[in-house]
Amino acid sequence: MWAMVAKEFRQLRRDRRTVAMMVVLPVLLLVVFGYAASFNVSSIPTVVVGPDAARAAAALHAPFDVTQVDPAAGRSDAQSQLQDGKAVVAVVTGGSSVTVLMDGTQLFSVQTAETALAKMEQARPAGSPAPPVSVQILYNPDLITSWVMVPGLAGLILVFIGTLITSLGVVRERQTGTLEQLAVMPLRARDVIAGKIAPYLMVAAVDLVLIVLVGMGLFHVPFVGSVATFALGAALFLLVTLGMGVLISTVSQNQGQAIQLAFMIMLPQVLLSGLIFPITSMAAGVRWISYVLPLTYFIQISRGVMLKATPITALWQPLGLLALLAVVVLGLAIVRFRRDLAPSTRRAQRGEARSEESVAA
Repeated sequence: MWAMVAKEFRQLRRDRRTVAMMVVLPVLLLVVFGYAASFNVSSIPTVVVGPDAARAAAALHAPFDVTQVDPAAGRSDAQSQLQDGKAVVAVVTGGSSVTVLMDGTQLFSVQTAETALAKMEQARPAGSPAPPVSVQILYNPDLITSWVMVPGLAGLILVFIGTLITSLGVVRERQTGTLEQLAVMPLRARDVIAGKIAPYLMVAAVDLVLIVLVGMGLFHVPFVGSVATFALGAALFLLVTLGMGVLISTVSQNQGQAIQLAFMIMLPQVLLSGLIFPITSMAAGVRWISYVLPLTYFIQISRGVMLKATPITALWQPLGLLALLAVVVLGLAIVRFRRDLAPSTRRAQRGEARSEESVAA
């Protein structure tokens, strides 16, 4: 028995990636997610419009972060700011009351804003000449959690399909010995990768349609925006996730390593993309990770299109960043795969040479 224990320790010592997964990764996840796992929103982007915008903005304090004060603008301008995702709260002044518009797709920010407004009302002296405040929640007036979660879960399921399932592709080719056969075929690295991800791309597209339809039918999630804009964002997001799967497979020696790396990439996207915890509530040292995760931008696109009918002109930034990530990830996958094909090509050529020599002999 002790001989078996010693053997296992020796094998474990040689497999440094597994040791890192067992020792370093738990500590790293604890530190990162300890700072990220927070529902406390400390900053809420706020715009103030109307004739008394300056005075209303001066009365606001944390957590309201006033980003724009425009006395010449009105309710329609304020609502456009919420629709485009430039603000979460819009204060409209003028008339007999002050109207506070809130973006219902930002659940925790809205709850924090309602609590802060209630405290401000309680602190206001009796008989104050300030006009009464009315609150209107747009896009998700009942603050239904499923309306916010379904668009994000659609992206999470695509991450699972694209990253985990696709990551087993090239690894399977290497383990079964068919990588050498691919190496001697008249195919370029990008042709092989395109052929590998095309079936997964079609299956993932079908899954996405099913997820959205089930969410609309079962949870009554609205879809009020452009289908074309949503399809463009989904296509770019799928290219990124599938490219990540292929890239993982090129740096893994077996399917076990591929699964480990896939989960290491998937887990941060669950907790740091804004799917569960608001990005604004994360510590600055952790928040930057959110901005390199493709799921972060797909959630912005899917929630904006499905719930708010956000136009494509307001989504150019997440769409552009997804396109950039797709180019970078697929480019790295092609370079890595070309490096994998080189030794396989040499082995296949040596095998063919030995076969020709044996036939000649």
